[in-house]
Amino acid sequence: MDGETFEWTIEAQEAGIRIDKFLADALPEDISRTQVQQWIKGGAVQVNGSSVKPNYKLQPEDAVVLDVPEAEEAAIVPEAIPLEVLYEDADVIVINKPRGMVVHPAPGHTSGTVVNALLAHCRDLSGINGVMRPGIVHRIDKDTSGLLMAAKNDLAHLSLSKQLKDHSVIRKYIALVHGRVPHDQGTVDAPIGRDPNHRKQFMVTSHNSKHAVTHFAVLERMGSYTLLELKLETGRTHQIRVHMKYIGHPLVGDPVYSSSKRAGIEGQALHAAVLGFVHPRTGRQLVFEAPLPEDMNHLLQRVRQL
Repeated sequence: MDGETFEWTIEAQEAGIRIDKFLADALPEDISRTQVQQWIKGGAVQVNGSSVKPNYKLQPEDAVVLDVPEAEEAAIVPEAIPLEVLYEDADVIVINKPRGMVVHPAPGHTSGTVVNALLAHCRDLSGINGVMRPGIVHRIDKDTSGLLMAAKNDLAHLSLSKQLKDHSVIRKYIALVHGRVPHDQGTVDAPIGRDPNHRKQFMVTSHNSKHAVTHFAVLERMGSYTLLELKLETGRTHQIRVHMKYIGHPLVGDPVYSSSKRAGIEGQALHAAVLGFVHPRTGRQLVFEAPLPEDMNHLLQRVRQL
């Protein structure tokens, strides 16, 4: 994607939308709005031949052009961190991420991340998502364990990103939540946006939000706790954590969205257990499963004895 040019002509129904939001929605799901804003501020985006600000509101017939900058050489240091690799070929790699490991470098976490480990393991990751997130197509939170896929070239990255955008990637999670969920199965269809009072948190809101859908099924009820299988239809930041809080059943151990701090587990009791996608080159459906980590199994044993 780096070095490519994208062009759009704005239609009447798109008028009034901020250009940063329009581009974030139009581009692959792994391209963040923050990345889009950086491109706009850097002059990579023009409207009718002129640079604009990220808050520019589109008008009918506007000609929007995005020249994606060439990816810079990553300044991230490869680190020989052990990875549990479930699958790897010339195009993709699937790993089982441990709880507590950050996916990509960010302020406060410049080393010890999945990206640091992947760079040492692979050395041939896609550069589409910028210098800080090479190969990263999607992410799971630091304190969520489980399956994560990464792209080793641009063909794979574009294919996997499109599958995520089309909601065809299979993503199933196992979570322990507070309370007895009364329905054996259900769907939470509620838009998610940033919490205006806590900018690093998210909430169900109709303001500046994105469509979000989570399906759930009860696996086991244990006193005042419920074990759930959750299937993501969309992939918003903190989606499961926010949706479970919204329906009154926050995740056990969630340091942000749960008021109960006594859990016996470092972080939320959430595990990405199943990941499935169509291989970008062969077209073959691949499905992977990762068993619950030891800390979640110990937590469940304790809960069952209460």
